This record gives sequence, C-alpha cells and structure tokens, in this order.
Amino acid sequence: MDDSSDLTRLDRRVAECRACPRLVEWREEVARTKRAAFADWTYWGRPVPGFGPADARLAIIGLAPAAHGGNRTGRMFTGDRSGDVLYQALYDVGLASQPTSERLGDGLELYGVRVTSPVHCAPPANKPTPAERDACRPWLVEELGLLRPTLRAAVVLGAFGWQAALPAFAEAGWPVPRPRPAFAHGARVALDGLVVFGCFHVSQRNTFTGRLTAEMLREVLRTAADTAGLP
Repeated sequence: MDDSSDLTRLDRRVAECRACPRLVEWREEVARTKRAAFADWTYWGRPVPGFGPADARLAIIGLAPAAHGGNRTGRMFTGDRSGDVLYQALYDVGLASQPTSERLGDGLELYGVRVTSPVHCAPPANKPTPAERDACRPWLVEELGLLRPTLRAAVVLGAFGWQAALPAFAEAGWPVPRPRPAFAHGARVALDGLVVFGCFHVSQRNTFTGRLTAEMLREVLRTAADTAGLP
C-alpha cells in the first residue's frame, strides 16, 4: 500500500468537506470579506488538511485553522502568530527546514513531523462546537490510522485538542486509559508504541502572557522528537 498516496487522497477529501453548515458559512464569508492587510490574497476558504510527510514519526495536533491564517493560506499554522511561534520552535530543534511558514510553495519542509488538527475549518471566535468537533473526528482517526506504521509520539496543543485527540487515538486503535488522562502542560501518556505529550497551545494569549515560552515549547518538542527517534 502506498501510504503517501493514501494520505494525499485523504487531504483532498478533507479539503472538499462541507459537513458543518456554520463552519462552511463562516470560512467562506471570511474568504470573501478578507482582512485589509490581506486584501490582495485569494483566500483558501476551505477545510485545511494536515501538513507533513506520510512516514512521520511525530504528530503535532492543534485546535483548528485560524480565520486569516490557515483559512487564508491553505496550510496548518501558516500565516499567523501562532504558526510563527510553532515553526520557529520546530526549526530551532531541527524538525523544519526554515523558521517561517508564510504560504504554500514557500519551501518549508518538515522532517519526520506531521501537523494536523481535530477540526479542519476555521471556527467563529476560534471555538468549534462539540458537535463540530465530533463531526470532524473521522478525518483525524483516518489520518492517524495512515500514520500509525511510523508514528511514535504526538504533541497535543491545548485542552481542546487533548479532549478531541484522545478519543481519536482510541478509535484509530491505540488503547487509551479510562478515565482519560487530564490535560496539563508536560503531561505524558504512554499508549501502545506511542507517547502523547500535552503542551499549552501556541495561541497569542499564551505566548504574549508568558504562560507558554519559546523554551517551554522547545523542551516539549525536543522530548517528543527524542521519544519518536528523530535526530
């Protein structure tokens, strides 16, 4: 089986999804009205698929694309402040080819890392509903299933991502303890051949206030990369 082709097909299917009316309306409205700073952009305005190689050993799971970030550029954590923080840290620990992620085709490559999220459409106020989270879960379950042969570690950003990701890991075949472990920065949960790490989200609210510092993020990424067997 060609896992790369399977993942490419999954990404295409994700980008065509119209399952959640509220999210479809919002992402398309944002793409039409735009932000003044990006008036010359043609917004992506669709669900944003995961980004990274099919043989990734480490997954990074966020929350959802930003309205003027991933929803604009078509790539996870690309074109916004959260992405600036994340990709700089990935570059610092040797997991990315460059410290910036600005647009599709900008030359960025990830080394052994796949970035994805439990919700693929930009939600109003960055808050998907539980129903929207659950409707999107099959995409994450399928993605994790395709990554399973090589995946050895995952970093989950934030409590929402944690609450969404653990059931997805369970549906993808990993035995998740019950009751499910609580989210915390630095949390570490060993599944069957996979270690899941908790990390505060790279949101501006966390990074601007110092709740999540660059060194805290690098420390989690380094630990997860070592666990995954990445150089």
